Amino acid sequence: MALEDAAKQIDHAFTREDLRGASFENTFAGATSFLRRRYTKDLRGVDVAVTGVAFDQAVTNRPGARLGPRAIREASALQTYDPPWGWGGWNPMEALAIADHGDLAFDYARPAEAPEAIRAHVAGILESGAASLTLGGDHSISLPILEAYAAKFGPLALIQFDAHTDTWADDAPARVDHGTMFYKAVKRGLIEPARSVQIGIRTYNPDPLGIAVIDAREVHENGVAAVAAQARRIVGAGPAYLSFDIDALDPAFAPGTGTPVWGGLASWQAAALLQGLAGLDIRGGDVVEVAPPFDTTGATAVAGAHAAVEILCLIGQARLARAAGEGTET
Repeated sequence: MALEDAAKQIDHAFTREDLRGASFENTFAGATSFLRRRYTKDLRGVDVAVTGVAFDQAVTNRPGARLGPRAIREASALQTYDPPWGWGGWNPMEALAIADHGDLAFDYARPAEAPEAIRAHVAGILESGAASLTLGGDHSISLPILEAYAAKFGPLALIQFDAHTDTWADDAPARVDHGTMFYKAVKRGLIEPARSVQIGIRTYNPDPLGIAVIDAREVHENGVAAVAAQARRIVGAGPAYLSFDIDALDPAFAPGTGTPVWGGLASWQAAALLQGLAGLDIRGGDVVEVAPPFDTTGATAVAGAHAAVEILCLIGQARLARAAGEGTET
């Protein structure tokens, strides 16, 4: 750690001049953007735009995920000094131009309008040439995000870490529900079921809609290396989107969530699985369902921040690999 930098850096979210580089600002002080990246609405030259969607009006149990983006940003201040562990010294903060694009503005009293606002917000990020990393918010936000991605890239593979499949039948177009959005994503042709995989599931759904399900017990019994290899085979070489519901983790590791289910992944398993997906063509991702009011320790937000950094690494390495290819669109 550069102590001389710590002594003079403050409020890097507003004062830093470069979109690249570590930040040595004291973790306990200053404005808390994601990884101390610069807050900006100007996405020119940005590789990855981190944005928050503080929406949780679609939950079936406990609200509170609207406070997730703020808590994840604060927790991410612990990770701004060094390259993330497990990536061989590769550092997304040095290799990528990353901006904190702030939160989506929406009218909380008109929740039916939120999905279109989310879709347009993410579409604007993609139109700028950047990828998006979204901090939720409840899991319903993934549907309009996928709409924006599919409009630009065509149907994608979905890699979903979750306790729930979120594919319960829902044929009412206007309903906004954090348990049915991937049913709608399949029915609307946004994702390719044959190339999609759900990891950590531990609730029953009789119809997986053609999506491969690797439940938590399989992870525990078969090991993370085997599961990561299986997921890679399923997803293949095409474009993919990664959605990480924090309740994929066991409540012992992430109690601050709306619908906790026992028997889930340990933090080390989630980290190893995410790192095991390196090399896949992951175009964007989200971390959702972090509900700080139900976790006085802050451990859930810490887990959410770590998951977001792992997804950032996956998006960034895939983006750089495409840019190094022969005329491949980034």
